[in-house]
Amino acid sequence: MAVRLDNCQDGFEAGFATLLASKREATVDVADTVSSIIADVRARGDAALLELTAKFDGMLAGSMAELAVPRSEIDAALDALTPALRDSLETAAARIRAFHERQLPQGFDFTDDDGVGLGMRYSPVDAAGLYVPGGKAAYPSSVLMNAIPAEVAGVPRRVIVVPAPQGYVSPMVLAAAGIAGVDEIWRVGGAQAVAALAYGTDSIRPVDKIVGPGNAYVAAAKRQVYGQVGIDSIAGPSEILVIADADNDPAWIAADLLSQAEHDEAAQAILITDDAGFADAVEAAVATMLKTLDRAAVAGQSWQDNGAIITVASMQEMPDLANRIAAEHLELAVAEPRKWLAEIRHAGAVFLGRYT
Repeated sequence: MAVRLDNCQDGFEAGFATLLASKREATVDVADTVSSIIADVRARGDAALLELTAKFDGMLAGSMAELAVPRSEIDAALDALTPALRDSLETAAARIRAFHERQLPQGFDFTDDDGVGLGMRYSPVDAAGLYVPGGKAAYPSSVLMNAIPAEVAGVPRRVIVVPAPQGYVSPMVLAAAGIAGVDEIWRVGGAQAVAALAYGTDSIRPVDKIVGPGNAYVAAAKRQVYGQVGIDSIAGPSEILVIADADNDPAWIAADLLSQAEHDEAAQAILITDDAGFADAVEAAVATMLKTLDRAAVAGQSWQDNGAIITVASMQEMPDLANRIAAEHLELAVAEPRKWLAEIRHAGAVFLGRYT
C-alpha cells in the first residue's frame, strides 16, 4: 500500500523528508559491470555484441546481419497496423513534429560598436543513436519522441537500438520507426548497445549523440561514454505527481498514477489533494485497477514501495510541496491550472487541466 501523509498531522515533515530521500535507483552498483561490457565491445566489436546479445537477450545470432532489422520487417509492421492505430501514431508524430519545429534555435549575426562581426550558428550533429527500451514493455512513444526531434533538427543519420528478447521486437516499435522515417534498427540493447553507438564496430557506425531512456545499465553506460559522445541526460526511474481536487473522477486520477507506476518497479506515483475523501476514493480505484491491469505486478510493486498520497489542508500549501518533489511529470488536475502553474518552479513536463 502507498504511504499516506497528512500535512495537518504531527510528523508530516519527517515523513515527507523520508519520501524525498528514498533511493529508487538500482541498489546494486552496476558501474564495474558496465565498464567491462564497454571495454569488451571496444576490444572485440561485433563478436562481443553477438555474445552479449545471446547472454542477455537470449538471441543466438550467427552474424550481425541477423541483428539488423530489414526494411521489409518495418514495412510489414506498418502494413499490419489497424487504421485506428496507424492514425494514432501518425497524429502523435505530427503533433511531436509541430512542437519541436517551434523549438528550433535561431542563430544570429551582429556587428558590435567596434565594427567586429559576431554571431552564433546552430547545426545538427551527423548521427544520433536512439535507445528504445524493449526488455519489459514496448514503447513506440519513445521512438517518436526521439526520432522526430532529430529529424526536425536535420540529423542525417538516425539509428535505433532496442533490446530484443529471443529476437523479438514489438511491431508497434517498428511501425513507429517507419512512421518516423528511421530504417537503421539493431536488435541490440543494454550497455553493449550504448558502447557500440559510442565507439562503433565493423557493422554499427558510431554516432555523435545518444538519447533515450533505459535501465540502470543503460544509464551507467551513457554516463561512462559521455565525452566520447554527447548524451541527453542520465535518466532515473519514471515518476509522476498528480495534484487533484475532488472535482475529478477518482478512476481517472488512479489511471494517471498507474500510467507511470507500470513502467518499472522503481517508478514513483504521488497524489496531492486537499480532500481526504477523494484521497480514499483514488486509493480504492488504484486497488481495483491493479486487479485487471496487464502489468499489475510491476505497477503494484511500484505503488507499494514508492507510491504516496498526500493530503493538504488547502491547495495553497501544494506549490511548496510540488517544488520540493520536482517531479518528472506534473499534472495539475485542478480549477484554474494556469494560476497554479505560475507558482511551479521545478517540474519536467507539466500537464494542465483535468483532461491531460
